[in-house]
Amino acid sequence: MTTIRRREETDWPQLLDLWVASWLATFPRIDFNARRSWLTQHIAELEKNGAITLCLTREPDKEIAGFVVINPTTGRLDQICVGPQYFGQGYGEDLLNIAKKNSPQLILLDVNADNYRAIRFYERNDFVQVGEGANTLSGRPTIMLEWRHS
Repeated sequence: MTTIRRREETDWPQLLDLWVASWLATFPRIDFNARRSWLTQHIAELEKNGAITLCLTREPDKEIAGFVVINPTTGRLDQICVGPQYFGQGYGEDLLNIAKKNSPQLILLDVNADNYRAIRFYERNDFVQVGEGANTLSGRPTIMLEWRHS
């Protein structure tokens, strides 16, 4: 059984470990450990500007299995992250559905152009490509995706 709740200050160590593990499973050649302080500051800034961070926890131990950062006002989804040990178990869809409940008309996001698993995930969930860009940290090409309520 899982539950969704807002991020608490005491969640940072678990969130950062989960984020690093998830990204290392996707792009093992990038040092995501070096980006921990960036992520902490980035999410704090997003929350200051109206975003919410929602954690998906597993019962009974309340372990965080994933999280999503969404701004309900703008529809901007900045982070969706599932621990690699939970890949393929539906937690990504659960988090995306929570994002859609919090931004029910529109969700916008950027995804690394070479993150094929994530692109397939979003396409399966009715996102369409609306542009191209570049990652602000790495300069890597990104694809801009959008979901609109039909």
